[in-house]
Amino acid sequence: MGRKRVIDQEQILDAAEQVVARDGAARLTLEAVAEQAGISKASVLYDYKSKQALIAAVVQRAVRNDNAHNDAVIASLGEVSSVAIRGRIAAAAQPLPEEFRAVALNLCAALTQDRELRAHVQNNQAAVIDKVTATAAQPRGALLAYLALEGLKLLESLDFHRWPQEQRSAILADIAWLAEQKVDA
Repeated sequence: MGRKRVIDQEQILDAAEQVVARDGAARLTLEAVAEQAGISKASVLYDYKSKQALIAAVVQRAVRNDNAHNDAVIASLGEVSSVAIRGRIAAAAQPLPEEFRAVALNLCAALTQDRELRAHVQNNQAAVIDKVTATAAQPRGALLAYLALEGLKLLESLDFHRWPQEQRSAILADIAWLAEQKVDA
């Protein structure tokens, strides 16, 4: 009987995020991830056969975690009008944590260079947009609100602009207002 594996995939993905934040996705190596995690390169290779597979796993985990956070906020709202967009707006009340900004920025660079990696994010965005419009009292207003919300988050995650908290809260309130507007086609 073989030894039981004790290396946690989350530990490897945490280390990969730290390397991406520090060195960038383009300079990520399996050796650097192994060193950051305090494990052997063979242990990283056991779960992730290549650098691309490891980056894909980091992106997929980020998407999963973001969806889980948004879904939890949506569920906490109960039965309200336009629940999906309202939940996403409420979830965005706190900006992206500072420690994840560098990871997000560097992962965006990796996404631009890998069609398969982008496909995962594209499919997720399509599902979110469908959910936002399907649960909205005013689907077109909700879609415009979602686009405004994602624009706000993208500017922040790419570190292009940061709003003071008071102004950011006012922008989110305006986005929430937009979500309920009847917009003619």
